[in-house]
Amino acid sequence: MLNIIGIQLHELKSYATPCIREEVEREISFRTECGLYYSYYKQMIQAASIQQGLHGLVYDNKTESVRTINILERMNVYQEVFLSILYRILPIQQYLEPVYFYIYTLFGLQAVYVIALYVTSWLLSGTWLSGLLAACWYITNRIDTTRVEFTIPLRENWALPFFAVQIAAITYLLRTHLQPVQERLTLIAVFIATFLFSLTWQFNQFMMLIQALALFILDCFDMLPTAKVMWLYIIQISGLLLVCVLQFFNSMILGSLLISFNTSVLIARTIQKHLKKGSLLNRLGKLIFHVLLVLCFTLLINKFIKKILNLESDEHIFKFLKAKFGFGATRDFDANLYLCEEAFGLLPLNTFSRLSATLLFYVYIFVLFLMTVAAIVVAFRNLSGSNQVQFMEKMEECTITLKPDAAYNLLHTVLFGCLALSTMRMKYLWTSHMCVFASFGLCSTEVWKLILKCIHLYTSQRTRVIKYSVPVIILLYISYKSWPGIMDELSELREFYDPDTVELMNWIKSNTPNTAVFAGSMQLLAGVKLCTGRTLTNHPHYEDKNLRERTKQIYQIYAKRSPEDVYRILRSFGTDYVILEDSICYERRHSRGCRLRDLLDIANGHIMDGLGENEPDLKPALQFSFDNILDVAKIFIDP
Repeated sequence: MLNIIGIQLHELKSYATPCIREEVEREISFRTECGLYYSYYKQMIQAASIQQGLHGLVYDNKTESVRTINILERMNVYQEVFLSILYRILPIQQYLEPVYFYIYTLFGLQAVYVIALYVTSWLLSGTWLSGLLAACWYITNRIDTTRVEFTIPLRENWALPFFAVQIAAITYLLRTHLQPVQERLTLIAVFIATFLFSLTWQFNQFMMLIQALALFILDCFDMLPTAKVMWLYIIQISGLLLVCVLQFFNSMILGSLLISFNTSVLIARTIQKHLKKGSLLNRLGKLIFHVLLVLCFTLLINKFIKKILNLESDEHIFKFLKAKFGFGATRDFDANLYLCEEAFGLLPLNTFSRLSATLLFYVYIFVLFLMTVAAIVVAFRNLSGSNQVQFMEKMEECTITLKPDAAYNLLHTVLFGCLALSTMRMKYLWTSHMCVFASFGLCSTEVWKLILKCIHLYTSQRTRVIKYSVPVIILLYISYKSWPGIMDELSELREFYDPDTVELMNWIKSNTPNTAVFAGSMQLLAGVKLCTGRTLTNHPHYEDKNLRERTKQIYQIYAKRSPEDVYRILRSFGTDYVILEDSICYERRHSRGCRLRDLLDIANGHIMDGLGENEPDLKPALQFSFDNILDVAKIFIDP
């Protein structure tokens, strides 16, 4: 029998309620994929032994029904494995519950994150005051700098602290006059941070590709030491390959653009040994050829790897990017699912008003403008060579020499800023570094020296006074502006409260067999897996082509399909119970064209419900939506 469960899930609320008593009430606070990731930590804790727990992850048949998958290959859950083993071997079970050990570890990582931002800003400016200002800005703008408060187990909350440590290590590595021992130790630190960042987040390759592009651009303009840049390329490749081994040779890693790009750059640099010699025109010609060579090699290598491995795991990302940037409309269900999510849209303008309230955005733009002008002048000087020395000497009075570490952080913030502006979810990579960059510029001797020289007021004493007084004034302003709000938040303790979902989970545990298979929305099923341990048909981890196709098929319960078709689809995945949600059946959160049923209609070639235009080649469906049929007829489907 295929059982239909109708549920009305109200908008999630957070109330000041009595202390949580049931474990399920804690667990449902891990929403969507957060619950899925935490379920593996819980599974490892509850296993009879560590060996059995690992075996259950490597040969998992409860995450995707009628299919055995390797969780360690498919998902970045080594952090959950490590924490669960640590919890089992440490004598803390009687003092600390597993959920609090997990949460406290993540919050501890956020402390590492802030310390890394502090150190990076200090290294760039040479003063601890800059680090303090960066940390204060990060904390007071935490709505826009982190999501750890309300989505604790997200992969990015594990990964970004290691990314910040890596940036701090690269900043130190790019300093001049390092001793060989210091350089080697720093390279080891960069490798460890890169490896941990790659191990904890499946989207690491895209972030490091942007980082590699920054290194490539700066190296082309001779603004970074070439030898150190080559080492950083090698570290990125070796870190990813080590993660690939740990993830049982995950093909998505091998087919990443990062590996193809870095390999191409290393090959191109071997071919072109005298890239930075010659006159301006000669250098520009060689530079253009170098860029074209790297791009061609990257595309060829990536195409070859994907062809050999028959890799299609990341095709949905490129379909989404193609549609997002206007290279043709698409009816692809997966691409439209991303396009209709607010998190993958453009960065809202109100973000800048919030960042401006603490003066962060104003200072950031001010510093960014000055540093960009300096970078353009330095790049032109480097390309010009000896023929333009006299011209540049004349310019010297109104310019500064851009240090390699400052040049890297400048291009880093520019590229990640472009990413954040185009995709709101990625703003957390930009806004945290924005705090570092703005505080560095405000406490930098070079920046104030440039300004004072250009207005003919430069003296070393005046520079030193401004360098320290301006940051102190801003710190006082931030304290005055933010302290009352912080105290109010600390005095009002809130907790997650969602009685409808609690009731559903308790009903499932009490009224269904342990072997039951559940179908429904990805987000809700992650909670079902965590709270009840039942088998799922689909889940929110979307980086697998077969799973994406399976999810699209399961979602036909909300499409205009006959009960017979839906029944056949569900039974093909071994489904015993289907959870239908009113919030999806009668969705109002999205506009017409972005409701889930609309996306399914478009993908199926059917006309959408409601008033409005449809594409001319869409056909009317022969029947109503499956969930509407159930609602009207109140029927159950029997085999």
